Amino acid sequence: MDKIRCIVVDDEPLAVEMLVTFIRKTPALELAGSFTDPVTALTAIVQQKPDLVFLDIQMPDLNGLELSRLL
Repeated sequence: MDKIRCIVVDDEPLAVEMLVTFIRKTPALELAGSFTDPVTALTAIVQQKPDLVFLDIQMPDLNGLELSRLL
């Protein structure tokens, strides 16, 4: 079974750390990247094409819903 490649995007470092810890403990998931800046994350998502993106909804500059629409 192939692992599900994930990217985490949240402006709060503690929230990112919690999700990264969860992903690393879950055998079916593989961390492809984690970001606290949604604009930087957008570039990585487009380049890496992960299977799953964990998005925070309320972030400065570009919120999670806006980011999901751009994808």
